[in-house]
Amino acid sequence: MTHSTVTDGGRSARDFAHDFPFDPSYGLGLDELLRVPAPEAAPTDFDAFWRSRHEAARAVDPKPEVGRLVEVRDGVRVHEVSYASVGGVRLGGWLVLPAEGEAEHGFVIGHGYGGRDQVGPDVPLPMPRSAAILPCVRGMADRGLLPGVPSLAAEHVLHGIAARDTYVIGECVADLWCAASALLELVPGLDGPQPRLGYLGESFGGGLGALALPWDERFAAGRLTVPTFGNHPLRLTLECVGSGAAVRRYHAEHPEVVDVLGYFDAATAAARLSKPVLVAAALFDPSVPPPGQFAVYNALAGERELKVLEAGHFEYEGTRTERAGLDAATADFFARMLT
Repeated sequence: MTHSTVTDGGRSARDFAHDFPFDPSYGLGLDELLRVPAPEAAPTDFDAFWRSRHEAARAVDPKPEVGRLVEVRDGVRVHEVSYASVGGVRLGGWLVLPAEGEAEHGFVIGHGYGGRDQVGPDVPLPMPRSAAILPCVRGMADRGLLPGVPSLAAEHVLHGIAARDTYVIGECVADLWCAASALLELVPGLDGPQPRLGYLGESFGGGLGALALPWDERFAAGRLTVPTFGNHPLRLTLECVGSGAAVRRYHAEHPEVVDVLGYFDAATAAARLSKPVLVAAALFDPSVPPPGQFAVYNALAGERELKVLEAGHFEYEGTRTERAGLDAATADFFARMLT
């Protein structure tokens, strides 16, 4: 197992000026963050639960339909696309194809909470001669909206949370698996004995990716940026904003929810993830506490690489430069893992 990480272990978060009533670095430097574990105990049927969910998703005929051409830029064509997922729903998103020639690699690209209304900064892709599907998982704008599923992050993250089989997060993970099925049907040259799919996800999409990747052999590698859902027992003790705060409030009134959350812990899943993974984790983050992000990285069972970010979910001077560095690291990572 290869571990590639930074060497400046004493590094701490910059003293950002902010208005949060708590410290988004939680008083931890890199040395401490690199010691945050996954939860001590996982549900005894954690693996069986997720393998069953994956089997059900793989049984779905995605019936992808390519829609109108949206734009041509950066050497690719961007189309609208829709596909079927578990529960008999159809979801939308975008399909990215090379403007010329055949695709040699493919990507499933998850999104943060709030969804996406365009392909945005996910294009250009990490590698040339690639195809990608950018799905909107159920409930998320613009093209994943469904009756009865809240679209606001603070409500969506609680939808069906009373039981593991109804929790929307499990269905969102299945939406990613079905998106991969749709991409492979639309670009059949990607489907072969050697996996040529990569996954990219940020925040909400990072947490979903950690839950999705261990069980799906079609993916060769993934990048998880500021991943959420890491070490729920610890996360529930850390003040934050956004969807995590909604889960903390719910837990205060329904402490038994920890039993459900145990099945949706990204760090627990990471301990089963043997594929190569690049994690971009932040030292300062008011929405996804850094200890949870690093718990995902620390638990990874396979080859892993770490890109330390100064901050996540927070704009500061240097954000663009740091993002460019992450993009370069991502391109290098996938060039090594998918070729």
